Amino acid sequence: MPTEDLTLVDMLERASHNPETGLRMIDRYEDAELFAYPDVWRRALGVCGGLQDLGVEPGDRVALVYPTSMEFVDAFFGTILAGALPVPLYPPVRLHRLEEYQARTIRMLRAVEAVLVLAESRVRRVLGPAVAAAEPPLGCRVLGDLFGGPGEPIRPSADTLAMVQFSSGTTVDPKPVALSHRAVLAQIDGLNAHWPIDTGIDHSGVSWVPLYHDMGLIGCVIAAVAVPGTMTLIPPELFLARPAVWLRTLSATGATISVAPNFGYGLCVDKIKDEQIEGIDLSRWRVALCGAEPVVPRVMRRFIDRFTPYGLRPEALTPVYGMSEATLGVTFSDLRRPFVSRCFDRELLSRDGRAVEAVDGVELVSVGRPIAGAEVRVVDGDAVELNEGLVGDVLARGPSIMDGYFNRPEATREAFRDGWLDTGDLGFIHTGELFLTGRKKDVLILRGRCHSPTEVEAAVDEVAGVRTGCSVAVSWLPDGEDGEVLLLLVEAHRTVKHDDFAALAEACRREVRSATGLAVDGVEVLVPGTLPRTSSGKLRRQESLRLYLADELDAPRPMTPWRLAGAAVRGSLEVARLNRKIRGRG
Repeated sequence: MPTEDLTLVDMLERASHNPETGLRMIDRYEDAELFAYPDVWRRALGVCGGLQDLGVEPGDRVALVYPTSMEFVDAFFGTILAGALPVPLYPPVRLHRLEEYQARTIRMLRAVEAVLVLAESRVRRVLGPAVAAAEPPLGCRVLGDLFGGPGEPIRPSADTLAMVQFSSGTTVDPKPVALSHRAVLAQIDGLNAHWPIDTGIDHSGVSWVPLYHDMGLIGCVIAAVAVPGTMTLIPPELFLARPAVWLRTLSATGATISVAPNFGYGLCVDKIKDEQIEGIDLSRWRVALCGAEPVVPRVMRRFIDRFTPYGLRPEALTPVYGMSEATLGVTFSDLRRPFVSRCFDRELLSRDGRAVEAVDGVELVSVGRPIAGAEVRVVDGDAVELNEGLVGDVLARGPSIMDGYFNRPEATREAFRDGWLDTGDLGFIHTGELFLTGRKKDVLILRGRCHSPTEVEAAVDEVAGVRTGCSVAVSWLPDGEDGEVLLLLVEAHRTVKHDDFAALAEACRREVRSATGLAVDGVEVLVPGTLPRTSSGKLRRQESLRLYLADELDAPRPMTPWRLAGAAVRGSLEVARLNRKIRGRG
């Protein structure tokens, strides 16, 4: 069967003939358990049978709410085999924002018209209000509720929808991205074609990125199954608590591929102590992908400097660019060289949208060239392609681009321009490679000139007392003013006392002025956890501004054991009530 006609069912079945490779799970004690692909296939067949006995039909949407675990893998592939569409949703990782999480989950369940929610048992206890409001016809279940023998896999065509993944929702609520089997496997083909044969890459990998995120699910798990190769999965919460576990696991497994967003590399530099990684060997690590958020060159250099003594190759650091609407990746940097950054004249870039190299200017990182099958162009507002060095809208097309947003035809039409996906990002081409300047809706407009919020926020990160990666720069036009103002919303480190907030605000003003030349009109210092984030942890700039202007940017309500216990009891009762109602209808 030609590759382009394969489906995820074919892919998993083919992998099931490889007992030597599989998915390796790391627990909180750093012990590993390998689930070989024949076991993955067998477990998925069991879930498939349980879903079919429950009444799940081909095309039904099944929401999956799990932390990184084999339960997630079982539920995902079992849903695929049943011909239904898995819809990964993020579990409640920020418990102090539980009510906000439940409200967002309601909107996502309703957006895809989910017929069933499968959840980890502990997660289900706090899902009650969300599933009760959405009322999925088949209720909210744990995998233990699914009884029956192995199911009969549904054999879809390559053009059939395979899954729905939500966009990160940095500027608006997450949108349901519909992906066909053909689109997902085209992405995998594009990624595999990018690995040069002579680089020593053997498709063994390590990932701590959550499985509800496209980078973790498609870029790691599905990519590994397709080869097939062995992928080692670390729970994200374990990495955040002990980032050294990532590097220790890379060393122990000899894996050649891993991924992380920019903040993950920064966390390793800031938190890992020498004694935690004594004796590790990173020399087999050939590809360290960096994406999902802006790549900060300073962070990349610090990571390289810190870990080259342990065998890390500078050329391993690989900035990439992608989005949910493109399945995952659009452009990749060259794996044979260290990452590329260039400085561009700040005045010309902000005033004229022209990228001209300068000795001292805005430093930006190249995110490379399109992967195999993909195309990228930069256009003006009339969709006219721009010459190299001119900033414009970044468009993309290729076989892995989404079919559209699920049940949202108007949003789908708005997302495309003459067959090209409008990514919502701004950038330019320089020496044939793509450089990004920011999200269109997040650009700072000050006195008629455009500036990147990322550069401002990177400067704030240099201020002692600021939580790294926990600030946003926004511009807005107050009533009665002649021009836009620059506002910083900054979370202080937990060790900073409230009496010191004013001094911290002034330090932020000075650092931004020194680093960018921009005058800051206002600084609001906040307690940790105040700024709203997406499911993948990205800060939501425009939502932060909206809440600030509405005087609703409130400190998080502490999640005490008593409050959590109460939420769990109420949630369990809501789920039980819903499931009883469903049984009564049956």
